[in-house]
Amino acid sequence: MKLLTKIFDEVDISDDKIITFANGIIGFPDLQKFAIIHDEKRGAQSPIRWLQSIDEPAFALPIMDPLTILDNYNPQVEDELLKPVGDLDKDQMLVMVTVTVPSDITKMSVNLKAPIVINANERKACQVIAEGDEYAVKFPIYDIIQKTKKAGD
Repeated sequence: MKLLTKIFDEVDISDDKIITFANGIIGFPDLQKFAIIHDEKRGAQSPIRWLQSIDEPAFALPIMDPLTILDNYNPQVEDELLKPVGDLDKDQMLVMVTVTVPSDITKMSVNLKAPIVINANERKACQVIAEGDEYAVKFPIYDIIQKTKKAGD
């Protein structure tokens, strides 16, 4: 399927790449079909991917693997909240977090409190709220990303 997006212009997304969020994502319950894409201009090495809406091509959220910035990330979530994704196999489970990039890029953060859980086998996903106060809604990542970039050079 060809999709004219706000960020990437026209992209071709195959049906087997579409992920369904039965309940939408937080703040956008009507947006239920998404694909994960990367910015080819930044290269596949960039830690940031995009959760591109199929339902609303002008909408895309930057996301990333939380283990890139916090290697012991392991939020506790009620099993009931994960029912929309079906039977989860750890080898087929992908966890991502949303990235906020304000005009002052040094204030970039991720939302560790509301991870996105994806069942890659079934291409189903949900966004959940982690229990407790262990993880922040705005966890700063600018310095971590800069260190990672320098280490990779």
